[in-house]
Amino acid sequence: MTIRVLRLYRGDHGNDLPMIYLHTDNRGKSLCNGDPVSIVYSGPGPLPGGDGGAGLLHLVLSHVQGLTKGRFLASTGGGAILEVRDGSSLEVLFPGFIAVSERCQVWDPIRTAVLTVSDKGSRGEREDTAGPALAERVVRIGAVVEDRDVVPDEVEAIRERILRWSSMGIELVLCTGGTGLSPRDVTPEALLGVADKVVPGFGELMRSRSGHGTPRAFLSRGLGVTVGKTLVLAFPGSRSGALECFEAVEPCVRHGVEILTGKASECGHHHHH
Repeated sequence: MTIRVLRLYRGDHGNDLPMIYLHTDNRGKSLCNGDPVSIVYSGPGPLPGGDGGAGLLHLVLSHVQGLTKGRFLASTGGGAILEVRDGSSLEVLFPGFIAVSERCQVWDPIRTAVLTVSDKGSRGEREDTAGPALAERVVRIGAVVEDRDVVPDEVEAIRERILRWSSMGIELVLCTGGTGLSPRDVTPEALLGVADKVVPGFGELMRSRSGHGTPRAFLSRGLGVTVGKTLVLAFPGSRSGALECFEAVEPCVRHGVEILTGKASECGHHHHH
């Protein structure tokens, strides 16, 4: 669903702005161009309550259908993501720009979990850096990370965690670790054992667009599978490798989840998925 931004109005300054930068302070409070603001949205027409008073940033939108609590308003050009709260208010979830006349998308949150697969990590002998980095990055597609876990490089432990999350209604699982060639690297085997479908494009994108074409990237066995209505992606164990591979597939993940969960109407009428 697409919504167009008609107007950006600062109540305290009494002026219209062509473009703004939205971000947060270290306590997570919303900022507009560095100033603390309360962000409210409305449809076309006069601003609710006159100019709205001090510290208010008004987003006047082409329509407000679908902006229900817990959903996200995502700027397609500038990258800002806003979460819809009570009473027509918005909070900045991810920093970025929003401009007048820009189109924004309304997103449902993607229920997400992150699984780190590591013998040493599961014993507390190695700090997990890739898992937290993925959990931070996936917010950019409107994901809400509901759970995180660390398991050893064992097929049964990996499968059990994936199946439990899938049964809980988790829509996206990001795995990191166990995609190499050493004897203990069993994440792909674990996923293939519970997969309903393999989605080859995810692994193809990871290998072609990460590692700058180095042999190391081509030896990585990252992949994407579906387990019920859950999309499961497996990335390398290093922080840089996991992030690079996630960035390679990032533009496809939300659409994949929406098709899998039935939230998107299939585009298959004229595209062959």
